[in-house]
Amino acid sequence: MASNSRFHLGISLLFILTPFTLSFILSPSPQPEPKPTIYDILPDFGLPRGIFPDTVESFNLDKDGNFEVFLKTPCYVEFEYLVYYAEKISGKLSIGSMTELKGIEVKRFFFWFNVNEIRVDLPPSDSVYFQIGFVNKKLDVNQFETIHSCMNNGIWLSSCGGSLRQVLQVC
Repeated sequence: MASNSRFHLGISLLFILTPFTLSFILSPSPQPEPKPTIYDILPDFGLPRGIFPDTVESFNLDKDGNFEVFLKTPCYVEFEYLVYYAEKISGKLSIGSMTELKGIEVKRFFFWFNVNEIRVDLPPSDSVYFQIGFVNKKLDVNQFETIHSCMNNGIWLSSCGGSLRQVLQVC
């Protein structure tokens, strides 16, 4: 009698536990959260998402704010001014600014200038500031709210002979 009740208890437990066991075994393992993109990170620092073009392949950011952004190829984006992005862009990211920049240039008149810093007002305003040497150029933040497509070269946007880089590429 005791063995019969154990048998029934065993069968009952088997029927009760089987669905739970099967659901645990057959359920897909949780997928790791996707790594955030540079476009996700920028707003966390108070910067607009569209500072970098849409061709970012990867980026590194260390605990001190030093970053590297890698593009598929060097490219140009037309904002209020033509901006050149090297294949590798580096700098230091902090709340409201990117400093010590390497790999971003802006065309003014017939010359290309290195962009040393990009910053915004805190609290955020309607402006983004590009520091080019000792000059700060104030641009409307709306230009940087969307991520822009990258052009392989900016030749069609300005005449040949306007810069040494363009002369070497085309002429």
